[in-house]
Amino acid sequence: MNLWMIFKVAGRAIARNKTRSLLTCLGIIVGIAAVIAVMAIGQGAKTMMVRQISSMGNNLLMVFPERHRQGAVSTGMGQGQTMTAGDAEAVKKELPHLVQGVSPQVRTTVQMMYASRNWMGNVQGVSTDLPSISNWVITDGRFFTEEEERRSARVCVVGTTVRANLFDGDDPVGKTIRLRNMTFKVIGVLGSKGANNWGQDQDDVIMAPYTSVQRYLQRSKFNNINMMNLSLVSMDDLEEAKREIAALLRQRHHLADWQDDDFETRDTTEIMNTIGSVTNLMTVLLTAVAAISLLVGGIGIMNIMLVSVTERIKEIGLRMAIGATPANILMQFLLEAVVLSTVGGAVGIGVGIGASYAIGALKDWPILIQTASTLYAFLFSAVVGMFFGFYPAWRASKLNPIDCLRYE
Repeated sequence: MNLWMIFKVAGRAIARNKTRSLLTCLGIIVGIAAVIAVMAIGQGAKTMMVRQISSMGNNLLMVFPERHRQGAVSTGMGQGQTMTAGDAEAVKKELPHLVQGVSPQVRTTVQMMYASRNWMGNVQGVSTDLPSISNWVITDGRFFTEEEERRSARVCVVGTTVRANLFDGDDPVGKTIRLRNMTFKVIGVLGSKGANNWGQDQDDVIMAPYTSVQRYLQRSKFNNINMMNLSLVSMDDLEEAKREIAALLRQRHHLADWQDDDFETRDTTEIMNTIGSVTNLMTVLLTAVAAISLLVGGIGIMNIMLVSVTERIKEIGLRMAIGATPANILMQFLLEAVVLSTVGGAVGIGVGIGASYAIGALKDWPILIQTASTLYAFLFSAVVGMFFGFYPAWRASKLNPIDCLRYE
């Protein structure tokens, strides 16, 4: 018998038991669909996180004061009192070959008021370099100038969340708002960025010159800052930039060789690697669960094929009696198992892609279907059929034709 004839015989055997064939494929369909959906959602999540991290800034490096501790309790990064705006100015002046933008940052939470409306929100004091560092765009009005920063002008720009809650559709540019008990003039509106990777609304913010925030909102007699945002010339120079910034800050803070740094650095590479590790781990775990479904589907194929062999013993004996070789019998049953698994794999791919896009549309989640993972899933389904179908096929090929013809 040639291969085409064997394929036709196998196809007719599958078609005779449509319901059983469908149920046999079901485990493979579920397993492949789960693998496709998990991979698509996992890759989409990673893409979304990378996009959100990129929105934080160009070649971003952040420097925080040391953690402030009270006994065994740490108040977290940015709460120490070891860094000043002078440090940021020194970095910008001394390291122009490595750093192209520097912005000191102070922050406070205040009650914001306009007319009869009020909103409790976050005020960030920054410098004129921040828009280029953190990829902020001004959609209406303008950002404040160096001259306004220098004289601690009471001007600010507002995020879209603040605009929606405080101005209720009015154009905020040119309006005067109250921050605590001080008046600030709105000169611009920030473009929307949405939530960051920690779920924080980046648009719920007002930005003003850091000198103004220190003077009027913090009422601070000191020049301490909560953090320093830096934009590097190139991320290829990241390690060199960290070393030179650390050396400069240690010199300015008069730290001896034996003393630890009183500041900490963070860059988007660290954040991206951490998030990538977490998403990869979750993808591996979920894929392992999906693989169990494939294993169950493969066992289902083997069980059904063993039943099929038992039901068709007389047919096997008759075919051997008229010239079919054990290899023909082996090939026929193996081909049936592979057809069942590959058809299940193809249907599973369709179900998985459909389910992925449905979940993406329902949860507003990016979906990334990779051709390679789809192809590998399909090939794996064929391997599952071949692996789990081999034993029943081998068992059928070893039957004695005389015993088969006598079988009741």
